[in-house]
Amino acid sequence: MAIRKKSTKSPPVLSHEFILQNHADIVSCVAMVFLLGLMFEITAKASIIFVTLQYNVTLPATEEQATESASLYYYGIKDLATVFFYMLVAIIIHAIIQEYVLDKINRRMHFSKTKHSKFNESGQLSAFYFFACVWGTFILVSENYISDPTILWRAYPHNLMTFQMKFFYISQLAYWFHAFPELYFQKTKKEDIPRQLVYIGLYLFHIAGAYLLNLNHLGLVLLVLHYFVEFLFHISRLFYFSDEKYQKGFSLWAVLFVLGRLLTLILSVLTVGFGLARAENQKLDFSTGNFNVLAVRIAVLASICITQAFMMWKFINFQLRRWREHSTFQAPPVRKKPTVTKGRSSRKGTENGVNGTVTSNGADSPRNRKEKSS
Repeated sequence: MAIRKKSTKSPPVLSHEFILQNHADIVSCVAMVFLLGLMFEITAKASIIFVTLQYNVTLPATEEQATESASLYYYGIKDLATVFFYMLVAIIIHAIIQEYVLDKINRRMHFSKTKHSKFNESGQLSAFYFFACVWGTFILVSENYISDPTILWRAYPHNLMTFQMKFFYISQLAYWFHAFPELYFQKTKKEDIPRQLVYIGLYLFHIAGAYLLNLNHLGLVLLVLHYFVEFLFHISRLFYFSDEKYQKGFSLWAVLFVLGRLLTLILSVLTVGFGLARAENQKLDFSTGNFNVLAVRIAVLASICITQAFMMWKFINFQLRRWREHSTFQAPPVRKKPTVTKGRSSRKGTENGVNGTVTSNGADSPRNRKEKSS
């Protein structure tokens, strides 16, 4: 009687390939846990911290707004939980755009591996920049930033924010934090990871700095300006991948990029160097969120100037590389003159015609006719 051996197969585990193929479903399940937690009284208090904005203050109605009371927000440690939840939402949206839009276009265009990764990067970033730029412009118009530029430094510290303002910053932080796991999900090449880490780190450093130092007004204006220029670059690159003769978008982007750097420096110096420097309250106070002291102002201006210089350096190198590639592409190929060899082989080749084939002239030459007649 045969004895059956027990199977020694280990239970299925979350392998590397399984996580890569189903990361959107896994993240969706985690996000649904927080949403389902709102339905039960026991877990509702914990889930609200992740899903909704925290630290709201209701101000009483004033003479100008006698009918409504304003609800404003400030930041705190609980914002990290909200950023984490919306980071999961950003991963889900990233996967939806990738699967239902970009992958379908990639199958039709048949890009190479290099173009495939760059097309995916530009497709994701152009969608994000467009949405963030429109959203930020709406906030600027609704809160009268354009009609009154002095609002950038007047009544500092800007420790109280509207719902739109705080949600905008939470979304920005969540998006750029979601870029870290996307390096793993998208199988980014090892040589590209340092560049991406610097790219993501600069965004998080400046957005978090503007949020924590209560410079959210200035940060919003600079982000909208920067996002518009970056959107133009990535949308131009998408058109370039479909038609390599398309160069007009890059020319317009090059002009706006330089203007954007100049406007960034002008607004930063005007706000931090002149507006906040002339404010009456220049005392460090963590309770009220006042960071208007000389050391902080120098650090803010130095970080902005260094970043703009770094971006200009990268821009100049990019333009020089494109100019070299364009000049080598348009350069006419150098034609070599045919060399005439002396000796029997050259005479034989001449008699036999072109490339050693016998021609009618060579076959009926006078010498051949004389030999035949004799």
